[in-house]
Amino acid sequence: MLEIEIQQGSLLAAAAEAIVNAANSQGWMGGGVAGAIKRAAGRAVEEEAVAAAPIPVGSAIVTSGGKTRFKGIIHAPTMEQPAMRIPVANVGAAMRGALVTAEAHGFASLAVPGLGTGVGGVPKAAAAAAMCQVLRAFPAKRLKRVILVALDPEMVAAWRDAWTERAAGRP
Repeated sequence: MLEIEIQQGSLLAAAAEAIVNAANSQGWMGGGVAGAIKRAAGRAVEEEAVAAAPIPVGSAIVTSGGKTRFKGIIHAPTMEQPAMRIPVANVGAAMRGALVTAEAHGFASLAVPGLGTGVGGVPKAAAAAAMCQVLRAFPAKRLKRVILVALDPEMVAAWRDAWTERAAGRP
């Protein structure tokens, strides 16, 4: 069974084998979480992602962890072009793509930020609900633990609400 942890903190400090970058299909790593990952990992990670582009929404690719301690960075697009507003369906598609890719690469643990909640413009509660719905339905085999992690306390609260509401049997 997949163990889910919800934490407030930095994605880059998460105790996981791999992390997720809420990407765009072009592989460019601009601001927000993607920019922080690029600063920590180095420009080579962005170059690897761009070389694999276009990456369709709903799929994902793995690059090296660059200068970080991570075994890999999973780039899961929520949008086709940088800075697009997106529908909540893209959040679920990106989450599913990240999980499938983590499983295929044999990662045992994965840290995931809020997907689509920055420039994508998806409300935190809606993104959290979509992410948790995908997590509940995912048939993990190799992947044992997923850490939902954000600096933003509102995102953390949204995940906790989405996770406990469904666990209590509410829609």
